[in-house]
Amino acid sequence: MKKIALLGMSGSIGTSTLNIMQNHDKDFCISFASVHNNVESAIKSAILFNIPKICITGNPEKKIDEEEFPDISFYYGKESLLSLLRDEDYDICLNAVTGSAGLPYTMEVLQRGKKLALANKESLVMAGHLVAELVKNNNGEILPVDSEHSAIFQCLKGHSIKEVKQLHITASGGPFRATPLAEFKDITVENALKHPTWSMGTKVTIDSATMFNKGLEVIEAHWLFNLPYERINAIIHPQSIIHSMVEFLDGSILAQMSSPSMELPILYALSYPKHIASDNVQTDLLSISALTFEKIDKQRYPLFFVAIQAGAAGGLYPTIMNAANEAALSLFLQKKIHFTQISNMVDKALNKFENISFPSLEDILHVNKEAFDYTYLTTA
Repeated sequence: MKKIALLGMSGSIGTSTLNIMQNHDKDFCISFASVHNNVESAIKSAILFNIPKICITGNPEKKIDEEEFPDISFYYGKESLLSLLRDEDYDICLNAVTGSAGLPYTMEVLQRGKKLALANKESLVMAGHLVAELVKNNNGEILPVDSEHSAIFQCLKGHSIKEVKQLHITASGGPFRATPLAEFKDITVENALKHPTWSMGTKVTIDSATMFNKGLEVIEAHWLFNLPYERINAIIHPQSIIHSMVEFLDGSILAQMSSPSMELPILYALSYPKHIASDNVQTDLLSISALTFEKIDKQRYPLFFVAIQAGAAGGLYPTIMNAANEAALSLFLQKKIHFTQISNMVDKALNKFENISFPSLEDILHVNKEAFDYTYLTTA
């Protein structure tokens, strides 16, 4: 039985992971888990899945009466979570923390040489060079949880990266793929949260609407698979059945397909190198009438191209870009800015800050805060 450290247990990925646990209690157990503020949900899950330790990293409004839950040990704060990752016994950590907050946990797990099931793409976007160095020096291993990178990872099984011509990362196109550009000025938060094919958390859903998420995934693929940006292609595939493709030097293309569900890549990351039985996801091939592909339009999705440029520039630019997007997205969700302003605000932050090559973790965390604060306190 594999022992799992689950970070971000109440979010979309965390909830999907717990759904998997219901049918695989003989395969996996959770050694400890973290939650930010959704403590009530976390306690219910801890009781249901016999999770002995919970770390609360946020500032929940309601104080916990720990005596009510004698079978659960409670820990508080980000430093406590880092200590658990450093000292506790687990086989694999699933990092499903949202945004830049997940980076220190990624670093801690890999510093120990542990297996990391990575759903927090910002870790690689912000500090890909540092993460890659930790994996190399400490014999750690990253198992991708994003459906796109899991697909590539599976297609590469038995192949050398030297055989690869290019990667094709698919994107649904989000809720505004067919919306006339003239109507973008009328896009509301509620519109942006209606994803056509995937059920995801709030941040990822908005990032999918702007296609920023796909830009992050290209950067992530660059670090995961050690390929230059010019050999990583992104393409719209509205049906979300093909999750990504690998094109080889001989012209052949391997694709990984399934109905859109995050439970499959999560399960594969946890059960790797095996595909274990699951009834959670079924794919009816006869119900798929067509598989179509489209080019990503720069006018419709400017933030995708901003992300690619920042990733290729490297250094601090990916962190600045990511922090600015997090701030702008927060303002959009509060209805303080318009949907079309998000891209402008990210551009503005990239022009404000100086870049440096090979930044340290301290450099990255410093500029992350600076760029977030600058963007949050300004307007496009």
